[in-house]
Amino acid sequence: MSAGGETRARLQQMRDKAQELKAASERASDPDERKRLQEKARRLQSQSEEESMERGGDIYPPE
Repeated sequence: MSAGGETRARLQQMRDKAQELKAASERASDPDERKRLQEKARRLQSQSEEESMERGGDIYPPE
């Protein structure tokens, strides 16, 4: 697999994991656990978006 293909696969895995965490947070009965999972999903989604923009040549994050 090429470096670009590996990066795309890794970014997709990050997005998939973020979706899993979001779904888990919606099922969580404990409010603290729900909040923790939501924050982790948000960070992972943000990180994947930043890396995706960097790969696309857009080095400045959206405001």
